[in-house]
Amino acid sequence: MLLETERLQLRPWEETDAEILFQYASNPKVGPSAGWAPHTGVVDSLRVIRGVLSEPETYAVVLKETGHPVGSIGLMIGEASNLKISDTEGEIGYWIGEPFWGCGLIPEAVCEMLRHGFEDLQLVRIWCGYFDGNEKSKRVQEKCGFCYHHTCENVFCALIGEQRTKHVTCLSKEAWGKRWNDPNLR
Repeated sequence: MLLETERLQLRPWEETDAEILFQYASNPKVGPSAGWAPHTGVVDSLRVIRGVLSEPETYAVVLKETGHPVGSIGLMIGEASNLKISDTEGEIGYWIGEPFWGCGLIPEAVCEMLRHGFEDLQLVRIWCGYFDGNEKSKRVQEKCGFCYHHTCENVFCALIGEQRTKHVTCLSKEAWGKRWNDPNLR
């Protein structure tokens, strides 16, 4: 499936994306803040594409201008989520390469994933979260209309072998609909 926004295409990851994925995912400022270790080589990035990034509803965030992926976004539905949620709910996860921080690309991608989740997939609630200290991710969630729900202490991040505090936010289809239809709230 291909999803589009003004500046982005959200498309499935391809094995040929491994080099550019490594370029951004090897940066130690990117992965650890999202709970995963920096990639150690192109082979590592290819393994991630074949595994994690090939899951359903997982997309490369591609700049239309260049045709190259600059980040990733995914919607984990029901049991696929790390949260205990029903099959009518999903959890969004995302990251973007450091050169693109502060450009509004991830909020743009998240807004499209919300639309896709609520309209195309008929989800009733979408969850998101961020670890303590990840103010950029917190801000994305605020911009996109997510509201604080709860905090989980001592969440074990297996990919980096650390315990973290995770703040969980959510957005209902009803609240999204009100926000989506009111240009003053977008």
